Order: sequence, then C-alpha cells, then structure tokens
Amino acid sequence: MRRPFKAAAPTKDGPRSNRDIRVPRVQLIDAEGQNRGDVSINDALLLAEEAGLDLVEISPNAVPPVVKILDLGKLKYANQKKAAEARKNQKVIEIKEIKMRPNIDSHDYETKMKAVRRFFEEGDKVKLTLRFRGREMAHMELGMQLLNKVREEVAPIAKVEAEPKLEGRQMMMVLAPR
Repeated sequence: MRRPFKAAAPTKDGPRSNRDIRVPRVQLIDAEGQNRGDVSINDALLLAEEAGLDLVEISPNAVPPVVKILDLGKLKYANQKKAAEARKNQKVIEIKEIKMRPNIDSHDYETKMKAVRRFFEEGDKVKLTLRFRGREMAHMELGMQLLNKVREEVAPIAKVEAEPKLEGRQMMMVLAPR
C-alpha cells in the first residue's frame, strides 16, 4: 500500500550516546573526570558498559570528538531543570493600551495616568491611543498637546519608544519603562 505522505524519521534531541557515536577514535573522559586520551570507540563503549553508565558525546566538533562516561538520564534531567529555571525567571513584557479622547476631563485624565504609572511599575509597555471623532479631526494640535503632557509627566519613569503618529482617526504613542 502506498502512503502519500511518509512521516519523517524521528529526530533525537540532545547529545549522541553509546552506539549512535559513529567515529573510529574518540577522546575519552571517564566517570571520575580523568582524561583517558585518544582511544577507539569500541574500548570506550566497553569501559562505559563496565561502569554501568552511558558514553555521551560532549564535544562533537572536536578532532577527535570528546566523549564522557556518565549517566545520560541524569544529564537530560539536569538540562531539563536548567531550562525550566530559565523559563521561570524570564519576564514577558506586555503592551497595555490606554484609550483617551482629546477633550478628556482632568479627573478622567488623572485616573488614566494612575493606571499608566501602575503598568510601568509592573514592567509593561504602554500604548496611548487618542481617538478623534467628527469635528475633533480639525484640532489635531489638542491631541498632540495631550500626548506631550503625558510624555512630560512620565518622563522620570518612562521613555518614548514610538513617537506620536496619526493613523486614520487615531493618534498613537508607545512608552516603555526606564
């Protein structure tokens, strides 16, 4: 029976080990960390088998390749733990959006600015969007004044990442924490 889409051969992740190492001679480091020098692959496999451990390729690009006798399961587990720790410590920066109108009232403005400061404390970027409606399009300078006022107010804690620009009926500016 003909299969139209043949599945790709499974790829192994991680270093080559034991019988996967296909070079005649290798630089061997034993289980205690002692350098045994240049030995044949068969001798290295025998030594690993006697120790009850695996022969793992540490540096495949060296001439001859460097292999070490160690427990492959423990190596994979340690690498997994290291990767999980790195993922746990990374911070994902989000872009929070604040929408305003050019003729915003002072109390509403203060409330929005409080939210902007909170976002900067959390380490997020802020995208300020100013929406113009109807006749407000004739007074773009009011929108620019408002965005400049915001910029001056948050200058000590944030920097402008994208200057104010007009796209259709919206004016946008992106700020990032310092």
